[in-house]
Amino acid sequence: MGEILVLYYSRGGSVARLARQIARGIGEVAGMAARLRTVPPVAAVTQTAQPPVPDDGAPYVSVQDLVECQGLLLGSPTRFGNMAAPVKHFLDGLGAEWVNGTLAGKPAGVFTSTASMHGGQESTLLSMQVPLLHHGCLIVGIPFTEPTLSHTTSGGTPYGASHVAGAADDPQPTDDEAVLARALGRRVADIAQRLAR
Repeated sequence: MGEILVLYYSRGGSVARLARQIARGIGEVAGMAARLRTVPPVAAVTQTAQPPVPDDGAPYVSVQDLVECQGLLLGSPTRFGNMAAPVKHFLDGLGAEWVNGTLAGKPAGVFTSTASMHGGQESTLLSMQVPLLHHGCLIVGIPFTEPTLSHTTSGGTPYGASHVAGAADDPQPTDDEAVLARALGRRVADIAQRLAR
């Protein structure tokens, strides 16, 4: 069975819930499964090392996860139109994987969540794609052949799946956001499977 790595950082739960919807979409492709992983938080001052396993949710990612996956979906909350520091910190540490071509030729997509409708979702998604292009990933988005993309009134873009948490910071994706997240998961899994043939 082929696996797609669904790698994310989530602080309020929105990105984690999108990740689970994406994982459902991956599971809808026969012979494919999702491997959910997260990145550890970062801080300016570190007193103790991070434990090897988070208290709850997905385990922390390892380099082996990148080696073994057939595709990658990368998620982050939006921070001023860009990815969160823990995701950037993780990507910045992948120099050896870049040199070795660990992700080269693998399909990859991105996903995010914001508190507001105009909170920088698309710039975050595009900025997350740049390091993936440097690694040689084949960028996968959501085409407008997905009807939900044309009528969503919340999250969802052609650049990747997204969620608008709103002022109340509601982590639950809307029906349209969930449909588009599953569509992105299916699409990356399907392309990965075709490339493996």
